[in-house]
Amino acid sequence: MQCLQIYGEMWRKAVCSIPRYRPFSSSSATDIPTLYSFLQPSIFALKPNEQSKQPQDSTNSQTKTLTEEQKTTLQTTLEKSLLTHNTDEAWKSFKALTICCTFPNKPLTNSLITHLSSLQDTQNLKRAFASVIFVIEKDPKLLSFETVTTLLSSMNFANTAAPAFALIKCMFKNRYFVPFGLWGNMLVDVSRKSGSLVAFLRVFEECCRIAIDEKLNYMKPDLAACNAALECCCCELESVSDAEKVVATMSVLGVRPDESSFGFLSYLFSLKGLEKKIDELEKLMVEFGFSNKRVFFNSLIGGYVKSGKIDSVSTTVLRSLGEGNGKEWIFSDETHCEVVKGYLQNGAMKSLASLIIEAQKLESPMLEFDKSFGYGIISACINLGLADKAHSILDEMNAQSGSVGLGVYVPILKAYSKEHRTAEATQLVMDIGNSGLQLDAGMYDMLIEASMTSQDFQSAFTLFRDMRDARILDLKGSYLTIMTGLMENQRPELMAAFLDEVVEDPRIEVKTHDWNSIIHAFCKAGRLEDARRTFRRMTFLQFEPNDQTYLSLINGYVTAEKYFSVLMLWNEIKRKISGGKEKGINFDHNLVDAFLYALVKGGFFDAVMQVVEKSQEMKIFVDKWRYKQAFMEKHKKLKVSKLRRRSFRKMEALIAFKNWAGLNA
Repeated sequence: MQCLQIYGEMWRKAVCSIPRYRPFSSSSATDIPTLYSFLQPSIFALKPNEQSKQPQDSTNSQTKTLTEEQKTTLQTTLEKSLLTHNTDEAWKSFKALTICCTFPNKPLTNSLITHLSSLQDTQNLKRAFASVIFVIEKDPKLLSFETVTTLLSSMNFANTAAPAFALIKCMFKNRYFVPFGLWGNMLVDVSRKSGSLVAFLRVFEECCRIAIDEKLNYMKPDLAACNAALECCCCELESVSDAEKVVATMSVLGVRPDESSFGFLSYLFSLKGLEKKIDELEKLMVEFGFSNKRVFFNSLIGGYVKSGKIDSVSTTVLRSLGEGNGKEWIFSDETHCEVVKGYLQNGAMKSLASLIIEAQKLESPMLEFDKSFGYGIISACINLGLADKAHSILDEMNAQSGSVGLGVYVPILKAYSKEHRTAEATQLVMDIGNSGLQLDAGMYDMLIEASMTSQDFQSAFTLFRDMRDARILDLKGSYLTIMTGLMENQRPELMAAFLDEVVEDPRIEVKTHDWNSIIHAFCKAGRLEDARRTFRRMTFLQFEPNDQTYLSLINGYVTAEKYFSVLMLWNEIKRKISGGKEKGINFDHNLVDAFLYALVKGGFFDAVMQVVEKSQEMKIFVDKWRYKQAFMEKHKKLKVSKLRRRSFRKMEALIAFKNWAGLNA
């Protein structure tokens, strides 16, 4: 109790005593048109044929009553309609009862309204709203709190603010007090969706009056609602007197403020230039035990920015950094954006550059770059679509001979990468290196990938060289990005030059498949001499060719009809696999097939039979039909008698092949 008294006394220091609120009207001029449009056409409107009968029946309808049997029938129909989800029939039965001033029993009344609220369409939401209003005015005891909560929840979901406020006003008018905790937050939500908290503020004021005057503790708004009311006074109405009324009410109700409460007030006081009140507010925060002033400082800056007090913004930023010992992440993204817009709108780019320089002096050297003030400001420029302004701020910092931290560079690099301005990004990386700063592997990877995507290969090579010079250990990701990109763009000559440049770097694991990729690309492009040159370079550097290496070369030679070159490859492989020592070569079906097809096409039947013999030795299945076709296409007119006169060995090889392939028949 003593703590509560101390709290109330402290909280009243900064405010005047609680005023008497103006009477709470059941509706306002701004609410009526909106509510009217929501309810039109009237859900109680009679059908055309009923309207024509109305004049003659009006007297009778006023005095008409239902018999007990009729009441029972209508209630039974209503209940069955709800069970079968026949909404229109249920509504018809409910209207028939209420027109005669009769209500269904309490469970049935609440079931109908809950059902209508749950359907999430405007027509039935109107029906639920009108029903609740009608029941509150005629017999509120029939209505349960849960039903009202369900209806308000549906209104919140449908973003219909006017009827939600009309319902609350009707409840107050008829002294039907639903605990604030059941509906308060929903009313705040629907107010925010409508774009204004002013309507909620009026409800808040009346609810506080009821809680105090009627001594109904369950009608007391909670802290979130109090903060919403403060937000309205400080940020929308920008009214010091209204804000102080809310603060006084919180004190009377015993609602303890939090950092957000002080934040809203600090925004308002800085906006209005009330420096003494700001000092009092800060002292009060200390008395309440709030040591984290992040919200306080962010709000102060927001108020100063809006009022155009740029010098006060700079002072507050530097002071907050100083109090945080340069370690805390103090400013929000929203605050950074506000600062950027405030300075640029006032033509104070030089001052903003100076502020970043001074902020860097206060920040700890151990602070991560993406938590620096400079990073936040430059990122805000980027997010606001002002990438060129960001670079201008960087240029201005350099012009002032100020130290430029990595946090200033990185957001610009990211923006250039995203926009594929890779040449500018590469130049900026060179500037970073010259200033003694170093990027991490992740940044290089991102920039190299952007360069390759943009087919700016020169920038990618430059960045990779810089990456190597910076002694970054993890080069694998960027290396693979470059090699893959060059292969996809069919630039084997650049792949060969790049590989030759990095092959001796121990941080890069160059393997046979890297050389294979280049050889394959050259062969595919018909550049066989370049492929051979790469092959020789590969073997010179002691990288063992494998089956994929030879497959690429064979396919390239076959396409160019250079069958003698295939024969030379076979002689080389034959030496390697003699004695069962394959040295990394997987002499499988694919390689056998490629050699046989090429050698048959070239007419080297002695070599063909050597391949056949090796395949039989290794039990590799061979489909002879393919080679029959190749023989018939290329050597159909070849006669054994002609070969007998030229070379007995060739003749024997031809006969052996034809016997093997089944061509003698």
